[in-house]
Amino acid sequence: MNTPRPPLDGATVEVIRNYVNSVAEQMRRTLVRSAFNPVIYDVLDFGISIYDSKRQLMAEAAGITHFLGANDHALVKLVDYVGAEAMAPGDVYLMNYPYWSGAHSYDAMLCAPVFRDGHDGPAAYLAVRAHWMDLGAKEAGYVLDSTDMHQEGIIFPGTRIVAGGEVVRDVVELIRFNSRLPEATLGDFHAQLAALRTGEERLRQVWDKFGGDTVEQAIDLVIEHGERVARRAVANLPDGTWRAVDYIDDDYITDDLIRIEVEVTIEGEEMTVDFNGSSAAVAGPVNLPIGSTLGLAKAAFKGLTTADEATNAGHFRPLRVVADPGNFFHAVYPSATFTQWSAIVAFELIYKALARVIQTLPASSGGDEPGFMALGNDPRTGRDYVVSNNEGIGWGAARDHDGGTAQQHPSQTTVRNTPIEVLEHKAALFHEKLELIPDSGGPGRHRGGFGVERVVRYTAPGEVLSMKKKSKTRPWALHGGHEPDPSHMELWPDTDRSRRVGMYRARMESGERFANRTAGGGGYGHPFERDPAAVVEDVLNGLVTAEAARTHYGLLVEPDGTWQATPDRSAHTPSEP
Repeated sequence: MNTPRPPLDGATVEVIRNYVNSVAEQMRRTLVRSAFNPVIYDVLDFGISIYDSKRQLMAEAAGITHFLGANDHALVKLVDYVGAEAMAPGDVYLMNYPYWSGAHSYDAMLCAPVFRDGHDGPAAYLAVRAHWMDLGAKEAGYVLDSTDMHQEGIIFPGTRIVAGGEVVRDVVELIRFNSRLPEATLGDFHAQLAALRTGEERLRQVWDKFGGDTVEQAIDLVIEHGERVARRAVANLPDGTWRAVDYIDDDYITDDLIRIEVEVTIEGEEMTVDFNGSSAAVAGPVNLPIGSTLGLAKAAFKGLTTADEATNAGHFRPLRVVADPGNFFHAVYPSATFTQWSAIVAFELIYKALARVIQTLPASSGGDEPGFMALGNDPRTGRDYVVSNNEGIGWGAARDHDGGTAQQHPSQTTVRNTPIEVLEHKAALFHEKLELIPDSGGPGRHRGGFGVERVVRYTAPGEVLSMKKKSKTRPWALHGGHEPDPSHMELWPDTDRSRRVGMYRARMESGERFANRTAGGGGYGHPFERDPAAVVEDVLNGLVTAEAARTHYGLLVEPDGTWQATPDRSAHTPSEP
């Protein structure tokens, strides 16, 4: 006969919750301090999650936002594939099968079951996903033109890579001989392994301090509370159904725009996000596995409902995500999925649908993560390199304020760009310029934030990959604001070969340059309603040109800061705030 456990007091529950969140943070610190690859230790391109025995999210550490939701899906798929009964203490499993892992094949997830005395089977699961630099895809760096999964690298569906605490040499050697950068790839594997071992040790300390059953009871209460809070937040939103449409540039196989559509329904305490109006899966690698779609929807939902709370599984119980197999947002084998910038654009598509009824939502950011990747051989060391950078964009303006400038995309807010010092140390690159782009923020009563221009010269032959999927259509504005110019890269600027591109791969010779230019955010409200003092300040700071002040804001601004309204501005009738 089972004796009911006495209820826990709130203070104990809160202390345990913070202990478990601390475990995730210590895993994060171990990974960052141990990684070989700057995309992990500088950019923070990873996701770390902790799950209970029922595979419910207990805690996570800050990383790429939609990786964390993708981990939820991947963990379930991995345990279903391997079987909890087949797992043993000290085991670690490797998964990068995109349709289960919810990311492209280079985002490798390691998962460790954690056991404790008195509990049948794994009492918890730890997951660490991080971007590896090479796993044997058909080309180095990112694969831009794959048409099926088998061109995108070696695949592991949930393979035991550590058995009983001992690394499985055969699996590691398979990775080594299939990677162009084996030292960095295996170095990052061991960094992830160290993070898992840190998590296991710290989680055992929490169990030892409070008792495993007490921790389990506390986490159940935390998850139940998370669900209640999320349901209350949804209930406070207006009921109804709203749609929005946007476009991905193309799939790199054809030049055709790809339509993405979302239908968001709020009914009582629940929200449904339906992507079935979108294009069917396409030939090129921009399709999204369902795990990635779940991750981006969870990230957007989290921002609307429980943005200030540490995440747990309860926060997502009011959310339902719909995308039928074969849809662009539910890629199935053997669809190509390597360049998943679609998830970044679709994140804000959910907000676009709701912006007409949730007045606090901002206009679109620059709409993409318009970074770049550089590859080559550095003659200073004689070694091959692959480096990447997540470039800053402008954020969209909102009802009460301007958009932020040179920020990471809203779906990746904890991610950072790669320092110039790291890029130039690890690659044959020299930076000639990195500055804000004047007039790049969408004009409005509140203007969008500004994008950046980065001009880079190759000091030895190599390749550049321009990484962006919203270069053909503009980010969207709200309530009469203006749409900014989209992101793009200019290859070989100031030459007769100059070419404007979106996502693109190009050979670069020593001395050749590229200019990476990112979009600002969309404007909010009519530009003629902007405070003249704010326009003058932007002009004097070199952020808005005098010509743009006259054309968009209806103000003639003199070099000394004096101004005069144009007849059009004077005749403008202000709209409602």
